[in-house]
Amino acid sequence: MNLKSDVEDSATKFGYAPDLEARFATGDLSLEKSAVSYQRLAPGFRLPFGHSHDQQEELYVVLSGTGRLKLDDEIVEVGPLDAVRIAPEVTRGFEAGPDGVEILALGAPNTGGPADDVKPAPGWWSD
Repeated sequence: MNLKSDVEDSATKFGYAPDLEARFATGDLSLEKSAVSYQRLAPGFRLPFGHSHDQQEELYVVLSGTGRLKLDDEIVEVGPLDAVRIAPEVTRGFEAGPDGVEILALGAPNTGGPADDVKPAPGWWSD
């Protein structure tokens, strides 16, 4: 299965395209114990929300581009093949660098659909 061509882009459905592409493949791949998504942020785009989880820890792997990842009050610069482990309770959000950023997000345990274990934080990352 190709994450880019075979999985629905949820960002389009929720009005974030073309600045964001978000493809949640957990159901498409019938994953039972983990979760996976592909995300692409356009140059300079910052997610308009942060989020944390009740149970799921995540591993973000930067595939290409650069950006900043805000983890609670800490900001981490990331680039190609950087990997960052995030504990469930940590509020997180991404901002793309000048060339955009592509991310592979892996999560465990599988907690259902993309929104089932998420605690959204709208407007969380402000200047």
